[in-house]
Amino acid sequence: MTRDRRRTRVVRPTRLSVRDAADEAVAAVLARPARAALTVLGTLVGVAAFVAVLGLTATTSGQISKRFTALAATEVMVEDAPADPALADPGFPPDTEVRLTRLNGVEAAGVHWEASAGTDGAEAEVSARPPSVRREPGEPLTVVAASPGYLEAIHATVGSGRLYDTFHQKEGQRVAVLGKAAAQRLGITRLDHQPAIFIGDTALTVVGIVEDVRRRPETLLSVLVPSSTAALLWGEPGGAEGRPAKVLIETRLGAAQLIGGQAAVAIRPDRPERLKVTAPPDPRQLRDQVTTDLGGLFLALAGICLVIGAVGIANTTLVAVLERTAEIGLRRSLGARGRHIAAQFLSESAALGFLGGLAGTCAGVGTVVAVAVARDWTPVLEPLTVLPAPLVGALTGLLAGLYPAWRASRIEPVEALRR
Repeated sequence: MTRDRRRTRVVRPTRLSVRDAADEAVAAVLARPARAALTVLGTLVGVAAFVAVLGLTATTSGQISKRFTALAATEVMVEDAPADPALADPGFPPDTEVRLTRLNGVEAAGVHWEASAGTDGAEAEVSARPPSVRREPGEPLTVVAASPGYLEAIHATVGSGRLYDTFHQKEGQRVAVLGKAAAQRLGITRLDHQPAIFIGDTALTVVGIVEDVRRRPETLLSVLVPSSTAALLWGEPGGAEGRPAKVLIETRLGAAQLIGGQAAVAIRPDRPERLKVTAPPDPRQLRDQVTTDLGGLFLALAGICLVIGAVGIANTTLVAVLERTAEIGLRRSLGARGRHIAAQFLSESAALGFLGGLAGTCAGVGTVVAVAVARDWTPVLEPLTVLPAPLVGALTGLLAGLYPAWRASRIEPVEALRR
């Protein structure tokens, strides 16, 4: 009896190896290449968007941080904000620049304000004498009272002549420096004959023309006068006109936050609460915020593309199940189990997703590099983003094939062979 029972166990359970499942998936993809290409298109777009979004976000965040750090992150503004502007004394002492430049991390600092050169706070007309026939029409020019340190802080570049210095500031010389656009507006192109401008009835000698600035581009359309001269001619800043004095501080990289906390005490140790200090935000926080905002938005779009790709794979796999019902019945009649059929179709859908993910990764990396080269940027690609991207496509295809594979595993052999 024992020997007879051993003889009856002749048929062994069928098994589906990983290699056989992979061979079946490759054969199914190659059997219908056009359909496979159209099926992986959605996954390709989704993975490409996923890689490109993360790569471009990292690249642009680096550029934003670089540009922000170069200018805004090294700028601190201090404003005189007394409780009663009409009765307050000047907020900035004469040695304000000296006090600030003694702080470790300050490159340059200068006091400036918009001068009230007219009567009753009105704008005074700025004109050249004699009037130039080449004068261009436009809005009235702004008269800015600025110390020499302000010109240094904005990195004013001289096109003609020179900038006024501490001598002009100390002696209250009646000199002026014109921005490039202001000089063109007044028709002044040469300084060898020492041209003069009139601000109302006050004559000032033009000693220089500013060609360019790194900060405060509105300076190019302004008339710059030494702050001591402006105070002697038109009075101290503030008062009823509401034009308070300000101090522009240029710091070294990374020192803006520190200087922002020390500036008020250094300028007015007796009343630091009178001064309003505006320091730039941390560039790392700005970069992280930009990265989060852009990444969240575009990753949502990439997720939509992946969903569309998954729907496409699921639809194609389900159609393949219906078309291959006879094949499924034949395999079942030859001993294939339901889980073998499910594994076959899951491997096919995963292969389609992997191909789409691989092609999408290549497309996404190419997009990031192309944009970076076109904009003269440094491309930034995280390995943790690029390397798993094809697996994201494979996982998408695997999830998309769950329902079709379940449908295929439920088909009975007899009913399949009857169709």
